[in-house]
Amino acid sequence: MTEQHSDTAPEPERKAPRTGYGVIQDYLKTLDNSPGVYRMLDSESRVLYVGKARNLRARVSNYSRPGHSPRIEKMISLTASMMFLTTRTETEALLLEQNLIKHLKPKYNVLLRDDKSFPNILVAKDHAFPQIKKHRGTRREKGSYFGPFASAGAVNRTLNQLQKAFLLRNCSNAMFESRTRPCLQYQIKRCTAPCTGEISAEDYAASVRDAERFLSGRSTKIQEELAEQMAEASEAMEFERAAALRDRIKALTQVQTSQGINPRGVAEADVIGLHIDSGQACVQVFFIRANQNWGNQDFYPRLSGDVAAAEVMEAFLGQFYDNKEPPRQLILSDEIENCDLMEQALSEKAGRKVEILVPQRGEKTELVAGAVRNARESLARRMAESATQAKLLRGVADAFGLEGPPQRIEVYDNSHIQGSHAVGAMIVSGPEGFMKNAYRKFNIKGDELTPGDDFGMMKEVLNRRFSRLLKEDPDKEKGLWPDLLLIDGGAGQVSAVAEIMAEHGVDDIPMVGVAKGVDRDHGKEEFHRLGERPFALQRNDPVLYFVQRLRDEAHRFAIGTHRAKRAKAMGANPLDEVPGVGAARKRALLAHFGSAKAVSRANLADLTAVEGVSAALAQRIYDFFHTQG
Repeated sequence: MTEQHSDTAPEPERKAPRTGYGVIQDYLKTLDNSPGVYRMLDSESRVLYVGKARNLRARVSNYSRPGHSPRIEKMISLTASMMFLTTRTETEALLLEQNLIKHLKPKYNVLLRDDKSFPNILVAKDHAFPQIKKHRGTRREKGSYFGPFASAGAVNRTLNQLQKAFLLRNCSNAMFESRTRPCLQYQIKRCTAPCTGEISAEDYAASVRDAERFLSGRSTKIQEELAEQMAEASEAMEFERAAALRDRIKALTQVQTSQGINPRGVAEADVIGLHIDSGQACVQVFFIRANQNWGNQDFYPRLSGDVAAAEVMEAFLGQFYDNKEPPRQLILSDEIENCDLMEQALSEKAGRKVEILVPQRGEKTELVAGAVRNARESLARRMAESATQAKLLRGVADAFGLEGPPQRIEVYDNSHIQGSHAVGAMIVSGPEGFMKNAYRKFNIKGDELTPGDDFGMMKEVLNRRFSRLLKEDPDKEKGLWPDLLLIDGGAGQVSAVAEIMAEHGVDDIPMVGVAKGVDRDHGKEEFHRLGERPFALQRNDPVLYFVQRLRDEAHRFAIGTHRAKRAKAMGANPLDEVPGVGAARKRALLAHFGSAKAVSRANLADLTAVEGVSAALAQRIYDFFHTQG
């Protein structure tokens, strides 16, 4: 009997990585008393928590001994390593902390998930006759900005009334330059038609100043002046002018009444109310500018466990104003721990003093109470909707044989007219309803596709979607992968999608085809799963209504995207792409030839005959169209 020896020695048993208090205590040996930011990481180097400190050594030492809340104890038990960044000041540490939280999204930090920009009203000053319009994003254009407004709807309503009151143009500069006669806005008394000289530059400038004064809070003075002018017009028996002035006063009053709360003692502030219930939070923000309420918006920060109101409020302020200019006052419902530090950081960011208040009496207290009441009611509605949504998702899991309620459902649809302007659309739904920030549109690029080839379009969309997904989240750790695909179609579409997914090595995502029944009627849908017989749900089943709503939303999004693409293509003019052809020359060319197509067929002699077109420009136009084929 011979002894058998293995060529390879057995691998030594791996030890579990050290975590917890001992790991944190080791770092204390090398830390000094500098301000800075620390990160706590788990055994797989995932960031658990980001924090700031006036004194890094003192702050980290707090984590090196027991006596914390269950949430912090759990976080410490998972900590396998830490990272540190020292800063010159605690203010820098605060700003860096909030920036890292937004970028890394740590599990144990309070995280503001819906951090969007807000629209403003811009009185653009890049033209002799300023344009009034909605603006969102960075303030690069020259002009006067007024805002923020809580929503695009609030801006649109205000702009609509301002146009009635001050008759300022809202057309683009290119449209302004191309006009030869007043447009419909002039006919319905929404504009004074400066494009065709119906008003002098001086009178138009006066209207612009009045609009800016109104948006700056001097509305009462303007209304008094308009009332005086109306009385003078009536006495002079200029009844048409008096009626026009009456309508302008009415429009200004309409703006003020639609804004609801209009505090007299608060000129410029954000009123921020917080309500926490059952581990969920709602923050309600009211935007007060020029003593007017310009709308409110609710936010739902992500909490992990039992978090104090002071921590939620401080995290919200840091993240919310990271990419927004803070107003002169922040009126809060709850104290924050580092009020002086937050004031200093926001003041440095704004380049002027920013004051943080937690009022105890007076008008400001009433404003805060209103914000908190709205936060409480909004959170109650959201929790009720979430409970209903959770029940529907459990029903989806039962109906389609899923392992558990899906956390991310993706629905795909295409839209085109005989293959032209084809687009694909993806909508997403989850435990909190439609996830509109995750919607995606796809311009169909496949030149080899047969017009109207829905299979080919779907293949292109899914190829692009999952190719990118494999690059962005190959380990499926970021929550970007769907738990269920809903496809508009029957067994053929499901088989085609399964083949596409197999090409990408993805075979673990359930997919369901939703096809109309024989009568193509709502309520008679058939559902198709790969390798299974089609089935239907009861007409009164809530899951059926839910699936119909998902499919209809995908259809709405696809149709809207297609219409926008088609409208853009229809409005395009090839002359816009010719270098050196501006609005005036474009107008002259179209007036001479009648259409862009006629311009493209013209010879050099005919092009040169157009007023304002030099020989060099005529050659450029001729070359543009003839090199285009």
